[in-house]
Amino acid sequence: MRLQLSAPSIKNIQKTIQVTGSKSETNRSLLLRALFPNISIENLSISDDGEVMQKGLQISSGEVDIHHAGTAMRFLTAYFASQPNKEVVLTGSQRMQERPIQVLVEALRSLGADIQYVKQEGYPPLKISGKKLTKSQVSLPANISSQYISALLLIAPSLENGLELELVGKITSVPYIKMTLGLLEQIGVDFIFLGNKIKVDTKKEVMDTKFVVE
Repeated sequence: MRLQLSAPSIKNIQKTIQVTGSKSETNRSLLLRALFPNISIENLSISDDGEVMQKGLQISSGEVDIHHAGTAMRFLTAYFASQPNKEVVLTGSQRMQERPIQVLVEALRSLGADIQYVKQEGYPPLKISGKKLTKSQVSLPANISSQYISALLLIAPSLENGLELELVGKITSVPYIKMTLGLLEQIGVDFIFLGNKIKVDTKKEVMDTKFVVE
């Protein structure tokens, strides 16, 4: 089948197109706003990931179903683990329950998190009992998904003693790590990214900030 489309003259077209923001930046911004409520956000992504992330952050107990949203699974695992008095079961679609998350869970456990596997070891669903995380040193393989790394960096300013993260091996996701650190910089969080080590200072309060998601 061959279709031919005709368009009116360009001079007759007068339309404004609103392009919503990046999914990656939206999810990072939403998590930071949950930790520091004086952050405002404009131009959020209207993606499924962004929607389930917003809904998940509003829940303090019970089941949090993120469906197919892998970014939300990783970011919310870190978020709920670091939130005292929040107890949730973080789950998703059948496909999500087949995606490994052990690297992040082990990293959070090394910081003191209380996370249990509900079904299969190393995979969602996760039962998370949030608590104050006081340990501050953790290491991860440098070649894993940047979402694991960013999940830890995003909660780092809210931790009692900040975070010292060592990435072991060759880093393969520097642009996404820098995106995360750039948002921390916007809210006045001090950090050092030198070689394979990232140190993020704790921050009790952050400046009033408006994120405009691009």
